[in-house]
Amino acid sequence: MKEKPNYYAIIPAEVRYSKALTPNAKLLYAEITALCNMNGKCTASTEYFCRVYEVSRASIQNWLSLLDKNGYITRVLIYRQGSKEILSRYIKLVDKPSLKMCTDNTNINITNTNLTDSNTKGSFVKPTIIDIKEYCKERKNNVDCETFFDFYESKDWLIGKNKMKDWKACVRTWEKSRNNKNNTNDRTTPHFHQKGKDYGDGSF
Repeated sequence: MKEKPNYYAIIPAEVRYSKALTPNAKLLYAEITALCNMNGKCTASTEYFCRVYEVSRASIQNWLSLLDKNGYITRVLIYRQGSKEILSRYIKLVDKPSLKMCTDNTNINITNTNLTDSNTKGSFVKPTIIDIKEYCKERKNNVDCETFFDFYESKDWLIGKNKMKDWKACVRTWEKSRNNKNNTNDRTTPHFHQKGKDYGDGSF
């Protein structure tokens, strides 16, 4: 029977940022969510995953073991009564909220992405505080992530009258404004004052 995955796959934050999982294990988790039925069961075979990702059976088993070991999925084997013959097996998601999100295609509730005009090429995707913190950590700056988020949230993520196009560019603007005090008197760049610090608002 041909597998029919949902249009959307879900990777919750705890899986996405897990240090115990490899990137491929996280990708496999997303595939499992897309294949789950309304009872939270994925019946796809190891061979199916091998075909989809063009990898060996050992690779799939390794990714599944990581997900199982860290408590993100449960693998259930059903044996023929009185024997060790396996009749069927399925994978069950441990995270119930993710199950609801991946099985209801008519009312998708993606709380961690907040997509806007998702069918529009190059559309703006509002970041979460976690997204901002990860980016600031990557750049090793000292931008106050919560202040940044609250500031633009209050502005409905607008720059002037226009919708923000790139929040990462705005983070870099705040970063430069913080590190270059000589720019604080530049009237062409609006500033936001918080706890005695100056930040540009990312206008371009």
